[in-house]
Amino acid sequence: MVIDEIRALSTDEILDKIEDLKVEMYTYRIQKESGELKDTTLFRKTRRDIARLKTALRERELAAELVAQGGENAQ
Repeated sequence: MVIDEIRALSTDEILDKIEDLKVEMYTYRIQKESGELKDTTLFRKTRRDIARLKTALRERELAAELVAQGGENAQ
């Protein structure tokens, strides 16, 4: 998942995607323990996708704080 694609998503979509990826991680963990998972790089890829999504959320939070602070200083 590319950061430009993530930035195009709404906040609710990002939160939903994070939850979906957490479920995928759980599924991969179960498959790994049972010996069914052959591609162990899926852990790293999924974990990094979650980190990218959380980073985009944090960017939005910080941008909203800056806008709020800018509005207070203008008054």
